Amino acid sequence: MGEVVNLRMMRKRRTRAEKERLAEENRLHHGRTRTEREKNRLSTALEAVRLESHRRSPGDDREK
Repeated sequence: MGEVVNLRMMRKRRTRAEKERLAEENRLHHGRTRTEREKNRLSTALEAVRLESHRRSPGDDREK
């Protein structure tokens, strides 16, 4: 004879497992650690400074 299973509890377990799987997927797609966000912010600022330092001023176009 097979094991008696409470179907209501099995549905709840399945729903919880699905929610946890979805949460894990969202963490992978959207979540970043504070360190990653800070590193990205600093690298963006550094790129802006480098770009600005290579900008030509209006008097630079004349021949020397």
